Amino acid sequence: MGNLDLVTIIIIAANAIISYKGFNDYSFFERYKFNVGGIVRGEKIRMFSSGFLHVDMMHLIFNMFTLYFFAPVVVYHLGTLYFLIIYIASLLLGNLLSLFFHKHEHFYSAVGASGAVTGVLYSAILLEPSMQLGLLFIPLPIPAYIFGILYLMYSIYGMKNKVGNIGHDAHFGGAIGGYVVTLMLMPSLFQTDLLMVGLLAVPIIILFVMHKMGKL
Repeated sequence: MGNLDLVTIIIIAANAIISYKGFNDYSFFERYKFNVGGIVRGEKIRMFSSGFLHVDMMHLIFNMFTLYFFAPVVVYHLGTLYFLIIYIASLLLGNLLSLFFHKHEHFYSAVGASGAVTGVLYSAILLEPSMQLGLLFIPLPIPAYIFGILYLMYSIYGMKNKVGNIGHDAHFGGAIGGYVVTLMLMPSLFQTDLLMVGLLAVPIIILFVMHKMGKL
């Protein structure tokens, strides 16, 4: 991890440049952020452009730091092109899920690469479920697949209870994108790691069931 290919460097640079522009140009930020009202009016570019804007420097650094660590895992297993497909698909699916849950809230806005980055993270977990992740609030490293399941369960909790100023639905949608697209690109995982494929699907199934029951 940490040995970046050219595409990952370009993505990080694009996030940094576009976010910096947004930090200093309010009209630019407003024009390209995710906003339900704007998207409903036909400004579909927001579905993509919002993934390269961030609220502040810490938001940008956190997302790019996560991408820095997990992008090489995906590139190593699937190659640069498939990594890029996963990144873009996760970005768009994250925003699509946000749009689905907030379609009647025309004021709802969001920015950030979190959906795309979460998709890359979930793809990396699917590809290397046994890798150990060390987290600040957990003293000992935990297996990646456990982290992935707990993270999405927390996202469901955050969506249901509107916890913090965080786009939990975009994170979840991005994870779905990373999960589904990775399995489409590497179907052999159904044979080699079927148990992990099933375990990582549990939060996605729970979300679907809760939505059908009207719990979300």
